[in-house]
Amino acid sequence: MNWNFKSYNELTKDELYSLLRLRAEVFVVEQDCPYQDVDNKDQKALHVFAIDKNQVIAYTRIFKAGDYFQEASIGRVVTKPSYRRTGLGQKLMQKTIEFIEKGSISKPIRISAQTYLIKFYESYGFKKIGIEYKEDGIPHISMLLQ
Repeated sequence: MNWNFKSYNELTKDELYSLLRLRAEVFVVEQDCPYQDVDNKDQKALHVFAIDKNQVIAYTRIFKAGDYFQEASIGRVVTKPSYRRTGLGQKLMQKTIEFIEKGSISKPIRISAQTYLIKFYESYGFKKIGIEYKEDGIPHISMLLQ
């Protein structure tokens, strides 16, 4: 398994295709949520992903403060279904947060978390802020890591 940290312009066509396929597989098909995943924000994001057997198996994207939210942010956190319950999701969040802490992106970090994952994100120090809301028909809550 290889971990990658790339800007949009550094992604190969195959990497971009694979990460978009994984996002569609989980967020659109599995979660039965038709929404516009290709949102013209990938071009500003830093893409963090793991590859195994020539396919993206875990992915998230990072934004600098002001590129998505007022704060730096992490979004599109996803693990391929066949790799779940292996610790890969935890490793993905650890690598993403470590990258932010060591790089030029500063805290705080805001996320828009699906509410069923609150405990997962709290385990990394994120705190709930505000009230629950629906995003694309799915319950979410804003969370912040100071």
